[in-house]
Amino acid sequence: MIDKGRSEKKALTRTKNKIFKQLKSTHERYADVFRDLGFTIDLSTPQFPKKKEIPRNIKPLTKDDKKLIGIAPFAQYQSKMYPLDLMEKVISKLNEDNRNQIILFGGGKNEIEKLGLLEGKYKNVISLAGKIKLGDELNVISHLDCMVSMDSANAHLAAMQGVKTITVWGVTHPYTGFYPFDQPMNYALIPDLKKYPDIPCSIYGNKVCDGYEDVMRTITPNKIMDNIQKII
Repeated sequence: MIDKGRSEKKALTRTKNKIFKQLKSTHERYADVFRDLGFTIDLSTPQFPKKKEIPRNIKPLTKDDKKLIGIAPFAQYQSKMYPLDLMEKVISKLNEDNRNQIILFGGGKNEIEKLGLLEGKYKNVISLAGKIKLGDELNVISHLDCMVSMDSANAHLAAMQGVKTITVWGVTHPYTGFYPFDQPMNYALIPDLKKYPDIPCSIYGNKVCDGYEDVMRTITPNKIMDNIQKII
């Protein structure tokens, strides 16, 4: 049985008498279950899987002489999604450098349509949304030089393969314990906490404090760009 730390998470997300501190990661909470059963588990020196082979029908999309930058701009809740108009500014700037290959990830009709429009607008942008199966998508992710993701599944799918993963946060926060595995904390980009001191408002993003709908607009496209450039 896993101890989810519900009381600690409640203290972290409440607006009054908030206890703002880093909670144990979910990875360690699961590891504790097996430690209690007598297993020795050390997550500090992980061994990541080798890069998977990219299927032939996808290889033309990933050129060896380019930096492969993945961008997964969507999330389950709007409160965790960086505004698409700002993300397009990031994509546009990355697209100016022909040494970059930007690969977009998403799923579902709405996301496929929006990412398709971006693909058609920028020459160094490719959308894989709706084009390949999840297994092949994971194989492509393993070859990325960098992944930019929301607090969402794609961040974890990249991090678990040892890919450098920049995460962009809204009303949730890395302190809740859901930060991607083995990623430096400076890869997390969070809103202006002086302006929005009640962050995190929610563990999963399904609750938003009044007036906190646009917190992610305090994270500038230039800030995301600077972090990408430091990594690649």
